[in-house]
Amino acid sequence: MAARIKGVAMPQFLILRLDGPMQAWGMHTYEDFRPSNNFPTRSGLLGLIGACLGLDRKNCPALERLSQSLEFTVRVDRQVSRPGEEKPRDKDILKLRDFHTVSDARKVDGSRNQYPIVSQREYLHDAAFTVAVMEKPNAGYSLRRIIEALRRPLYTPVLGRRSCPLARPLLESGEVVEAENAKAALDLIPLRRGLIYAEGEAMINARLLPIRDVPLHGRHRQFGARRIYVHAPD
Repeated sequence: MAARIKGVAMPQFLILRLDGPMQAWGMHTYEDFRPSNNFPTRSGLLGLIGACLGLDRKNCPALERLSQSLEFTVRVDRQVSRPGEEKPRDKDILKLRDFHTVSDARKVDGSRNQYPIVSQREYLHDAAFTVAVMEKPNAGYSLRRIIEALRRPLYTPVLGRRSCPLARPLLESGEVVEAENAKAALDLIPLRRGLIYAEGEAMINARLLPIRDVPLHGRHRQFGARRIYVHAPD
């Protein structure tokens, strides 16, 4: 039976660990410049889980059902523990820019450019994040179904772009945890002291951050805006 707060069932969370030599969480952009957000975006996290579930990009009803099922809270990890190491390792995130030559690049009007262009792409190096994934009421995709997909992904999960592989398994324990809120769920993974970006919880001294990363599922790749709460570490 689920633990309860004053007679109400406590929320359930799944803890994910995003750790790799490079990560890239794209923001609103076009062909010639592709920036990375400083933390995983909602669209990126849904894409990661959707890939493991085997959802096709054209399956808009399933993608929308997945989006309506989950709420994310992301913590920037300043330390990580690795197998065989006695002490946690400090993580200093670097954002670096790479350059690519792109043929047949799209113009603003949707047509193709007959000349190659130089595309600038940002990557986060040596970044690590812990994500608390909360199952919303009446979720179309349960956390337990997502756990099975993360254990046996149908498509290869990556950290934002195909050039950004995982350095460790996504699942922290593979078990659903119950906690009073997302911060309490994240506190189950200690020794990390970074900013927390929360969708649904406003704690003391939190500031609002507008961000445009909500996927709008249709014929074209478009994104809506949301507001998240930014919490400083204790």
